[in-house]
Formats: sequence, C-alpha cells, structure tokens
Amino acid sequence: MSTQSNGHSGNGNKSFAETAVSAESDVGSSVSGRVAPPPGQLKKADFVSDQEVRWCPGCGDYAILNNVQKVMPELGIPREKVVFVSGIGCSSRFPYYMNTYGFHSIHGRAPALATGIKCANPDLSVWVITGDGDALSIGGNHFIHAIRRNLDLNYILFNNRIYGLTKGQYSPTSEFGKKTKSTPSGTIDYPINPLSLAIASEATFVARSIDIDVKHLGAMVEAAAKHKGISFIEVYQNCNIFNDGAFDYFAERTVRSDRVLYLEHGKPMVFGKNREKGIRMNGALPEVVTIGENGITENDLLVHDIHLSDPSVAFMLARMEQPEFPQPVGIFRAIERATYEDMMVDQIEASVAKAGPGNLEKLINSGDTWIVE
Repeated sequence: MSTQSNGHSGNGNKSFAETAVSAESDVGSSVSGRVAPPPGQLKKADFVSDQEVRWCPGCGDYAILNNVQKVMPELGIPREKVVFVSGIGCSSRFPYYMNTYGFHSIHGRAPALATGIKCANPDLSVWVITGDGDALSIGGNHFIHAIRRNLDLNYILFNNRIYGLTKGQYSPTSEFGKKTKSTPSGTIDYPINPLSLAIASEATFVARSIDIDVKHLGAMVEAAAKHKGISFIEVYQNCNIFNDGAFDYFAERTVRSDRVLYLEHGKPMVFGKNREKGIRMNGALPEVVTIGENGITENDLLVHDIHLSDPSVAFMLARMEQPEFPQPVGIFRAIERATYEDMMVDQIEASVAKAGPGNLEKLINSGDTWIVE
C-alpha cells in the first residue's frame, strides 16, 4: 500500500512507497494487480509486506512484528483503514514490514503525525511504533500530549534501554550507572519509567509485556487494539548487539515465574514457581509475602482491578521493580473516557448547527482587507 517516507527505506533500493502492495479491500483492487481479500478472510500473511526485514538476527523486534501481524486479521479491519506511524530508530522500520498504510516520520514526532491522521480521518486504526530513545528523549513532549488527549491511538514502545540504531549510547530508560560509549564512567541520569509517565499523563489503557513471552505479548496487543482511546504498551525488547541480556535477570524463562508478576483483572496478585508468593498492602505500601506463612492466604492479597478510575494503584504497580518486587506485566489500567477525535467532531458539528456551514471565501474577505500592488 502506498505510504509516505522520509527516505530511509531500509532496503537500499526502492522506497516502501514504490514497492509495497496496495490493499484496497473494499473495492477488491490493488496497484499490484492482486485482489485483496475482504477483512473477514484476511490472514497473517496478508499483513506481511514484500520488504526485506532489516533488523539484526536475534533482535526482539522480530517477535513484536510477528505478534502484530498475527493480531491484525483478528480485528476485522480492512488494510486500507490501518496506518502505522514511526519516528526514528531500529523500531521505526516497522511500517515497511506491514502491508498497510505507513509513515516513517522524523525523530520523536510520530505522535504528532498520528494525531493529524486520526483527526483528519477518525475511522482509521492508527498505530504509533517507537523506541525508548525516540519516544522519551526528543519525543517526550509529543508522548505526553498524545496520551493526555486520549486520542484513539495504539502506542507500542520498544524498550531496550539503549540507543541501538546509533550504536550503543545510553537512553532515557538506561539504568543509573550504565556504562556505554557515551557514558564510559556510568550514566548519572536517573531513568524514566515509561509506564509511570504514561499513567501520570492519564493514559486510559496501559500495559507491559516481554518480547520473548510471545503468547502474553499477543494478548496485550489484541487488548490494546480493541480499546477505545489511547492504548499504551511498553515491551521489554532485547537488543542483542548493544545491550544483550538487559532483562534476563527477570525475563529469562528459568527465573521468570519467580521474578515476574502477571497481572490478571479480578484476581489476587500471586506469583512464584509454585504460586506461593503474593503482593499485599501494608498500610499505603505494597509488600511481598509468602502464602501460608503467619496465616497469610490469598484472601489477604491485593486483587487487581484494571477499571479503577483513580490511577494511584496502577502507578504504584508501575513503580514495582526487581529485586525488591517481581516485575509486573499485563494490563495495568483500562478505563473509558471520551476520545479527542470524537469530541472534536462533536464540537465541529455543534458549531455548524449553530452558525451554519460557513463560507471560506466570505471568511477570507471579512473584516479589514488590503490589496498589495
């Protein structure tokens, strides 16, 4: 499908706009001459573009791409109504690999472009693909405002705690003391917690997953896609070249059950290989307890509720980290709130109903005018 590109096609030859397949599902036609199937018959393969994937072998980006391509057919949305927008970074190659509309934009500005796209055509399913550097450094301002407006966007942040595309400098999410090419003595920046920032910006859907936990990641992507309003997912994504094993201390399969808390709505917060540990509140603070010790049962544990209107509990969970706590993943928050584009349409319709449709020529020539000769 046709796209706009900033020139970084990623394949050294034609741009995505020149090579990608169109997907005019409603009319059954395409620029390539192939007839696209209707939405209900789409498969994962229909969302795979003909572009060579240009990520390092073993990169966690592959797992995220695979999961998004698998989820898309389940949504029943025609491909010509889907748009992927990215900024700059390894993750930002993503639109090239999706057989939908796409836009590879400039550094940190993907939310601004996605906002314009969604406001111009609210019927589109718009996805923002970004990384920790792209979203939280130069793009931090755009990140906050896209979220607080509650646009109906799906926002996936690939967090590998490093600048991968520019070869290994520390990023806004790099841990304190991280030694990199740009911080040989260790960074003295305190890291940003993406979920904390999203929740503080009043995100209506917030989730987190791990690239190698394929089943869980797919469930998070699907839940986000079905949410009406801004949906934000942080994905712990391994950069096996410049920050390999950054999340192994809790995400590696052999330790994951003891060090990861899978949040499930309506269920007590239980974790551990034998589900023997849990989270309970001790006054205003959470604490890890062992079920069976000192008379503690599952009834004493904190029950997860993603629909709480007050974001305090979700924010508290987002701050829980290893080694003091298990690393929480899952849906932290999912609430309903009017979306920006719906309110914008309502506002325009109300203005037209009150003052009429208006006349552009009349507006331009109203008031004082001058002719420059």
